[in-house]
Amino acid sequence: MQAMSDYQLLKFLMNSSLDEIKENIDDIHPADILDSIRKLEEDQVFTLLSKLPHWMVAEVIGEADEEEQMKLLYLFSELNQGKILNEMSSDDLADLLGMINPSEANKLIEKLSSKEDREDVKELLTYHPETAGGLMATEFLSIMENMTVEETFTLLQKEAPNAESAYYLYVLDKKEVLKGVVSLRELVTSTFNTKIKEIMNENVISLPVEMDQEEVANKFEKYGFLNMPVVDDNGVILGVITVDDIIDVLRDEDTEDIHRLAGIDEEENVDGGTIDSIKSRLPWLFVNLFTALLASTTVSLFESTISQVVILATFMPIVAGMGGNAGTQTLTLVVRGIALGELSYENYKKVLIKEVSVGIINGCSIGISVALLASLWAKNPVFGLVIGLAMILNMTAATVAGFLVPVTLKKLKVDPALASAVFVTTVTDICGFFFFLGLATVFIRFLV
Repeated sequence: MQAMSDYQLLKFLMNSSLDEIKENIDDIHPADILDSIRKLEEDQVFTLLSKLPHWMVAEVIGEADEEEQMKLLYLFSELNQGKILNEMSSDDLADLLGMINPSEANKLIEKLSSKEDREDVKELLTYHPETAGGLMATEFLSIMENMTVEETFTLLQKEAPNAESAYYLYVLDKKEVLKGVVSLRELVTSTFNTKIKEIMNENVISLPVEMDQEEVANKFEKYGFLNMPVVDDNGVILGVITVDDIIDVLRDEDTEDIHRLAGIDEEENVDGGTIDSIKSRLPWLFVNLFTALLASTTVSLFESTISQVVILATFMPIVAGMGGNAGTQTLTLVVRGIALGELSYENYKKVLIKEVSVGIINGCSIGISVALLASLWAKNPVFGLVIGLAMILNMTAATVAGFLVPVTLKKLKVDPALASAVFVTTVTDICGFFFFLGLATVFIRFLV
């Protein structure tokens, strides 16, 4: 079947018979089907999905956003809900059930035909969703070290269709403790009578079940594996995490950090409700209002100076604004460095010295430029000196704040992306006004 556009796929699914769809279903990706049904009216969605085999409906639901998944599942009768749930992977099923209340989740779990599947899902639901345990799937391929390559291929033919990933096979002992790993490449390049213990890699990189999902993503990024095993404190393998799950984690973590830097709840979407958006944004606007009042209080201390040299009011926003920009540059770099594990105890002094140096040099460059402009504007070189010095001091303070604020919040176990921007802006505004107006007060007799 040739690749089709979204319109062609939608037309094919809506107008084709069940037999035609069944014949071509292996060539259609569930993500493309999801895109297609998003273009339909609600009553047409079930018409389309009812033409698909249950395993494909399960995959479509697995591709959907959290708020879509239950809506799609509940389009079907209870009998068909059970058939769809039985086709879902354990991690997708746990994600789905984790969104609803426990009593409703238990009803859906009872629809699973296998006792082992029910127990696996219940166990997955005990882990926090943003940990390795919450991300993992329990369908993985395991073998014993005394097996041969031929025996392993026989096992693969039987079990691979039900596994989350068949790229790696994990070697376990009788107590299911992880002892090694074998890749498909190693299998296909070995003779049939080769023992697994002769080709397995004993240096297995695994993930503790309680590891935070951001650290899990960093591990995947560091090693470049397609999937990684999850183990408990005794080294017993509990499940595997695949790279497609990590792509979702990276997207969610980046979205969360971007939203938090802007003072927006990470759950807010572009097409979300008005009330939800107000609840998300208004509290942080009040926090910003409070910090703005602090900056205004600083300005009020120098009302006499401003009344004597009115031109100060013209240049105040420049000093505060440039400091804010410098602080945001450092803040963005440091928050990302913390998130990726690039900023550590071993290198934080080096990074701090570098940022202070950057702040001083940039401050001098901008300060000299503004000093020359202000001198010509006010026809007073002392005024240029005042704003130039203020710019250097504020941009240096901004880079220091951009470094220290997120590092301090991290030590206090507060997400650096959540409140850093508010504190850094407060520092740059207050320091900017204080340096500029304070220096103007010191040199007032040369400015009047």
